[in-house]
Amino acid sequence: MRALCWVGGDELAVREVPDPELRNAQDMIVRVRRSVTCGADLPLLAGRLPYLATGDVLGHEFLGEVVEVGPHVLRHRVADRVVVCATIACGACWFCRQGLFACCDNGTPGAPEVESAWDQPTGGCYGHPARAGGFAGSHAEYVRVPYADVGAFTVPEAVSDDRAVFASDAAPTGWLGAELGEVRPGDVVAVWGAGAVGQLTAGAALARGADRVVVVDDHDDRLRMAELHVGAEPLNYRYADVPAELRERSGGRGPDVCVEAVGMAAEPPGLLGRLGGGAERPLALREAVHACRKGGTVVVLGTWTGFVDAFPLGAVLSKGLTVRSARQHGQRWIPTLLDRMARDELRTEHLATHRLPLERGADGYALFRERADGCVRAVFAP
Repeated sequence: MRALCWVGGDELAVREVPDPELRNAQDMIVRVRRSVTCGADLPLLAGRLPYLATGDVLGHEFLGEVVEVGPHVLRHRVADRVVVCATIACGACWFCRQGLFACCDNGTPGAPEVESAWDQPTGGCYGHPARAGGFAGSHAEYVRVPYADVGAFTVPEAVSDDRAVFASDAAPTGWLGAELGEVRPGDVVAVWGAGAVGQLTAGAALARGADRVVVVDDHDDRLRMAELHVGAEPLNYRYADVPAELRERSGGRGPDVCVEAVGMAAEPPGLLGRLGGGAERPLALREAVHACRKGGTVVVLGTWTGFVDAFPLGAVLSKGLTVRSARQHGQRWIPTLLDRMARDELRTEHLATHRLPLERGADGYALFRERADGCVRAVFAP
């Protein structure tokens, strides 16, 4: 089959790779119909997560059609259209039973380096290097889906592919941000980052009753999108004193909830913290801590792999802030999100700004990495 593979440096190319096969009774094979770029891919390409090998297939946010099922798969049949959660979890361990699917004990088999780096095993992810606990990615014609009854969900007929594919990762991550922030009616919420996750976090906060949601970014095209499609208030940090402006919009106190949806820089060098060396400078996260009202909540959604430097812990303590973070436990929310999509209460297709064939995958990543031509997400259709 054809797949978009890493071939060295930050270079990608479409190559022929072996077709996936069922390995366990709970597996199924999905023919990919849509697969989406994600900001979490960029640090991977820049070498911030180690062990990427030539020929590794990228991508973790996808939708497709079932073509083969293992004997213990009960919820899905051949020809079903399914969206697959980017987080791989067994559904049976203690953490999965608590709904903490991204903390699964069995999602990263054969990855002692990662377990050593984070002290405990975590849930897996498609499109990560095998030595880092990943599975072959979704930028391909076919994907093996482990724990299929746990991680795959039938898409309602009324929901288009371009809408439903965002239920794989971006939409549940946005929902997670609003839930971790415990957004309540009347709250003022600020979100740093107007990419897909930032916009969907803003939408989730409004759905939970937030009075005002402000999205902070420096790309006017993304800010206009957040305003038009989500109903958020745009704030370009190039032209404003962000903490002062946020106080002005929140009765002088600062936002009740501040969400960092930016993550670490995508540029080299090397992996961070205990996986390599050096520390990241979390500029947006620091600003969120300083902007948040006393007694408020700061939520970290961006992708980080190791240590950060100059984190304002004193402000966290003195202001009585709650800081929360997690990778998305999408299995908890994907059914609800699909229902909302079917009722036209959640629209995401505007985020698919560029639709490309798989053969142009490298071009799609170049557009996405440079944020060129208004690219928010590139969608591949193998």
